[in-house]
Amino acid sequence: MGWLYMQSLGGHSGPPDYLDAQFTFENAEGRSRVLRSALLGDAYYAAVEQQRSDGARAVFALVCLTYYNPRDPERFIFGYKDMTEHMGPCESDCPEDILDLLTPTDRPYAIAWRARCRENAVARAVSHHKNRRRRSDGLAAAASRR
Repeated sequence: MGWLYMQSLGGHSGPPDYLDAQFTFENAEGRSRVLRSALLGDAYYAAVEQQRSDGARAVFALVCLTYYNPRDPERFIFGYKDMTEHMGPCESDCPEDILDLLTPTDRPYAIAWRARCRENAVARAVSHHKNRRRRSDGLAAAASRR
């Protein structure tokens, strides 16, 4: 699958709002709706609930690579490439609050992707904690020098 580009966000307030609307719909086969989403850098992550007309329900992760430049010289201001967790995307910084909404899966690429996302979340938390300690240690040292 390739990238989709457009010259307008169709009245939506920004890329996340546009993508939430794109993946929320209803048809004869059932309905799909974004339960929660986040745009981290150029990667959009979403927990998407699909409820089929036969009552089956699943929540899976959606990942979109995005491009947004309101000043694009060709006026194609927004583009995205969508994929599901089942495709094993390289982007693996999905927030834990989105991962927590996903229903169990037996798809190997999705299982591996979820594990990478959880590992990355732990690494980010550890890094954040270390940076906070360094800042507070620096503040304490500066205060003790006064």
